[in-house]
Amino acid sequence: MASPQRRLPIVWHEGYEADIGLHVFPTRKYRAAHDRLIGEGTIAETDIRRPEPVSDEHVALVHTPQYLEKIKYSEFSWQDVMLLEVPFSAELREAMWLCAGGSVLTGRLALEHGLAVHLGGGFHHGFPDHGEGFCLINDVAIALRALRREGLIERAVVLDCDLHHGNGTAAIFTDEPEVFTFSIHQQHNYPMWKPPSDLDLGLRDGTGDEEYLGLLQAHVPQILEDQRPDLAFYLAGADPYREDQLGGLSLSREGLRRRDELMFRLTGVAGVPVAVTLAGGYARRFEDTVEIHCETVRAAQRQMQGTGS
Repeated sequence: MASPQRRLPIVWHEGYEADIGLHVFPTRKYRAAHDRLIGEGTIAETDIRRPEPVSDEHVALVHTPQYLEKIKYSEFSWQDVMLLEVPFSAELREAMWLCAGGSVLTGRLALEHGLAVHLGGGFHHGFPDHGEGFCLINDVAIALRALRREGLIERAVVLDCDLHHGNGTAAIFTDEPEVFTFSIHQQHNYPMWKPPSDLDLGLRDGTGDEEYLGLLQAHVPQILEDQRPDLAFYLAGADPYREDQLGGLSLSREGLRRRDELMFRLTGVAGVPVAVTLAGGYARRFEDTVEIHCETVRAAQRQMQGTGS
């Protein structure tokens, strides 16, 4: 009798879709990816795990009391909003607390199942004392601090493949050797200030599929071998896509699919559980962003079922 296929845990909540008005950041992408994946049968409703909002206590493991008070009482100045680059509201706060709860849950599920995908998350520009670049709080950092405090992990790696440098994450873990931060990003792009990760690969404008994939193949296995982490958080940004409005790299959709397959294969060979977050994606065609995110989930599903390339 054939053994049943392993199911890929998917973390998602309809509350992620905060209304931020007409904006380059399409918060509706989370629901659109969910609906497409359900509609095509890649995932089932029974695979969905809906998170609870993260606790204030967990957020305080990363963010300062002063910043949390500012968020709680909506005391954002126009300068704060300019830095954040999205309008602040109670709805945004609720969405981000839910999303951070989702990343904590995704980390726990990855430890249990070997792989889990968060249809959200990856807000890597959140600093302890402020938010910037669409990122109110840093969900991945909160998740890692929470999991470490609970004794579920000792060592972790952040594999950040968003177009943009993970400056908030790098700053948060700069003096924390138990968390290794890796960022592969377009060098001459936001953010201007890039505090060093443990390993940064700043790419020239126009970098395409083969160079990008070659660099991952050259560096990621060594990171996993050297660090021997209990968990990896993989930020599978859609924004290295050549048609991204905020980007200047030249990866194709096929190249991004191969990137995801490579990352799942390398972490699988190393025996490292992986928690996936979607991170950025701002393609000129909204459908392209959704499809790239969906392909990440399909690649994870293939890896989970042992049918990956």
